[in-house]
Amino acid sequence: MDQIIDTVGQFIETNQFWAGPVIAALTFGESLLIVGLLIPATALLLLIGGLVGSGTLPLVPVLIWGIAGAILGDAVSYIVGRWLGPSIMRRWPLNRHRSAVARARLFFYKYGFASVLMGRFLGPIRATIPTVAGIMRMNMMSFQVANILSAVLWVPIMLAPGYITARSLGTAENAQQIGLVVGTIASVVIGVGLLIMMVRKRRPTRTARRDRPVS
Repeated sequence: MDQIIDTVGQFIETNQFWAGPVIAALTFGESLLIVGLLIPATALLLLIGGLVGSGTLPLVPVLIWGIAGAILGDAVSYIVGRWLGPSIMRRWPLNRHRSAVARARLFFYKYGFASVLMGRFLGPIRATIPTVAGIMRMNMMSFQVANILSAVLWVPIMLAPGYITARSLGTAENAQQIGLVVGTIASVVIGVGLLIMMVRKRRPTRTARRDRPVS
């Protein structure tokens, strides 16, 4: 695994023209059904963040390519689930990952729209939530909104640790920029945490209302 990470990192560093497509392929694969369980995209994105922080790669193109790949990966997984329906869970390779599928179904059943938004940040179910959303016939527009929002948040957060580490090795002039990045990441994490808390509070309330006896 380490050899793969080193090889990809060296290729991106020495072939910067292909950096964008490679980054898009990584985020696409990380978001794709089942394939995302096999690709070490997290470690590679940390490495790419370091290359951005050191000035080897430009920030904006990396973000654009990464976000585009993540959006496309989830969209493809959703379409596959919507097209094949529940029968896909009895086929290979999903029938060999039943526990992961079961967790994703439970998570989607409990949180709906928020599950797609939050699921990208949860490794064990990231690659299966979009397909489950398709199987459960989630409204396509709602899915795409959650898909795009989560991708826009996820890619910068994945790049940030490597970026901050590389920048922190520079001069003191970078301190303000590093502080801004850290503050932004903290705000996003807090926002996602608050969203999870709000969803958890609302679900029991709705359940209680449904279970209330009619007088």
